[in-house]
Amino acid sequence: MQLDHDNLRALAAVVREGSFERAAAALHVTPSAVSQRIKTLESRMGRLLVLRTLPAQPTDDGRILVRLAEQAALLEQEALDHLGMGEDRPAPSLRIAVNHDSLETWFIEAATRYAEQTRTTLDLISEDQDHTAALLRNGSVLAAVTTLGDPVQGCRVHALGRMRYVATCAPAFHARHFARGVTPEALENAPVLVFNRKDALQAQFARQVMGDTPWQPPTWWVPSSHAFVSATLAGLGWTMNPLPMVREALDDGRLVPLRARAWHDVPLYWQHWRTGSHTMERLTSAVLQAARALVRPARVPAPPTATAAGAGALSRPGAGGSGSSPA
Repeated sequence: MQLDHDNLRALAAVVREGSFERAAAALHVTPSAVSQRIKTLESRMGRLLVLRTLPAQPTDDGRILVRLAEQAALLEQEALDHLGMGEDRPAPSLRIAVNHDSLETWFIEAATRYAEQTRTTLDLISEDQDHTAALLRNGSVLAAVTTLGDPVQGCRVHALGRMRYVATCAPAFHARHFARGVTPEALENAPVLVFNRKDALQAQFARQVMGDTPWQPPTWWVPSSHAFVSATLAGLGWTMNPLPMVREALDDGRLVPLRARAWHDVPLYWQHWRTGSHTMERLTSAVLQAARALVRPARVPAPPTATAAGAGALSRPGAGGSGSSPA
């Protein structure tokens, strides 16, 4: 059986753009042409490939063909570039899933390194690090920064290192809520900042203190990495902040750790489909180089006394990069 490339491109565009109308605009054809191509492909395959929802979603069978279409487009562009015939057509954009904090800290360096070697761009999907692998499995992306160390079937995996998160708060907040220590009672009553419903870092830290005791503190939901830090600095609550984003604030005493060893290291991995693509090899090399910033500090300072917290005094965290040591 032979598959028509235009039909495969239409399927991939519908899934990528989320609707037949936006897919038509991306492909510079009419929505009816996109619809006809999908119907033809479904008829030839004898199965439903895309759910006509908002946004449009691929079926399990559709995901396999979307992945094929994305990989074929990448390899086709590489072949045309090698033959000197690719300049008259737009380069494909690789869909990559990256966790929020990596995107806000070290991953843009990887993108910059990659841009120096190719005209192919990146379509970055921001997602929680524990959920990026799902996008890789269902064919939504070609590669992902993830916490999953076991390779997704058909993928290669590279250990990147560990992102260090530190339980932090403003000095005045610490003096108000944790002057007598980080106890179960204090954690139960102290407001906490949580990125979204997928963010479990704060609960993991609290479990170290609370054990199996239910934890239902006052919660601020703040779905922005930079606003997350700003809200911590403003004293709205305590939270687990990525060390690269709060190192300066810890250095100058605007933030303090909740207690000694108030950190949690999250291992990160780079997984990508085995495409045999030079473009993917270049991106992988750029990611691995940029991930060298994930270096474990020697130590994180102990929490201050109530007096020191009020004065904002804090010793400097241990020297090192912007995260934690490579795995």
